[in-house]
Amino acid sequence: MAPDPRKIIHVDMDAFYASVEQRDNPELRGKPLAVGGAAARGVVAAASYEARAFGVRSAMPSVTAKRRCPELIFVPPRFDVYRAVSAQIREVFSEHTDLIEPLSLDEAYLDVTQNRLNIASATTIAEMIRSKILLVTGLTASAGISYNKFLAKMASDQNKPNGQFVITPRHGPAFVETLPVKKFHGVGPATAAKMEALGIETGADLRDRSLPFLQQHFGKSGLWYYQIARAIDERAVEPDRPRKSIGAEDTFTADIVDLDASFAELKPLVAKVWGYCEGKGIRGRTVTLKVKFADFQQITRSRTVAAPIELSDFEELAADLLRSVFPPRKGIRLLGITLSSLGDLAPPDQRQLRFEL
Repeated sequence: MAPDPRKIIHVDMDAFYASVEQRDNPELRGKPLAVGGAAARGVVAAASYEARAFGVRSAMPSVTAKRRCPELIFVPPRFDVYRAVSAQIREVFSEHTDLIEPLSLDEAYLDVTQNRLNIASATTIAEMIRSKILLVTGLTASAGISYNKFLAKMASDQNKPNGQFVITPRHGPAFVETLPVKKFHGVGPATAAKMEALGIETGADLRDRSLPFLQQHFGKSGLWYYQIARAIDERAVEPDRPRKSIGAEDTFTADIVDLDASFAELKPLVAKVWGYCEGKGIRGRTVTLKVKFADFQQITRSRTVAAPIELSDFEELAADLLRSVFPPRKGIRLLGITLSSLGDLAPPDQRQLRFEL
């Protein structure tokens, strides 16, 4: 007899950083807000729903965000406050289960198959969690409920903000079939474009492709795409999984040969990695640049320093590593940046916080 399906909840706070700022400053409520640096080289860390209506998104250059929304209000990030609120949210989760896998300050997976209150319905637990979070923090959260992590993550986006959505084992395959591949968690714009060029636009299209076909075109990721097209995800919820490194990368629709253009593409990747570090209260000592050329050949360049780096160091090291590969022998189709040799955040009197890029 097959085991009963797991009960997984993905909780995702609604526009977390921006919502905290609007909660703490009533004058910001109902207005388009961006958390991040307003300077010419700044990057948006988070955007309120009012700003998102204008197309403002996280990791977007601030000048682009301001162009899209001239009335946009910039607020510097307060990561100490976000961490404190995140700790309150984690306490709410802990009332129900020890199987909590944080993804960032504002989202986590919970396995409630067995739970502290012996509540049979994961839907009921999600409702209780969201209500308690609102009571304790004054902030809204959305939730996805399903029998695996992939579907729970996809479900949490369905009724945002301040809603929840359930995908049952009976409806999981059908849900995936109708979903555009560009909306799959883990499928970025470049991969989605490649899939569409191969005639794969929906989950049903993806399911119709054989495993050898997907492995031929997507390498090691082929098996993952084959499985999620069938609503299969066997990954367990892993509490407090230690991270050995933090990285971000992007594949470009057109190859890059210009240094300034490369810097422009690298900036939001640095911001993404740094935002995660701030959220987790960690620092690293090794910066690694990944470059993939038009012919798919790949190189890395790394530099390790004696002390945990701050943002200014991270920016400078990443820029130096990028300069070291110019002029490139071929066009660049992918850039990535990784921070490793991780450790806890230094005491406040030993560090400084700067967010602008």
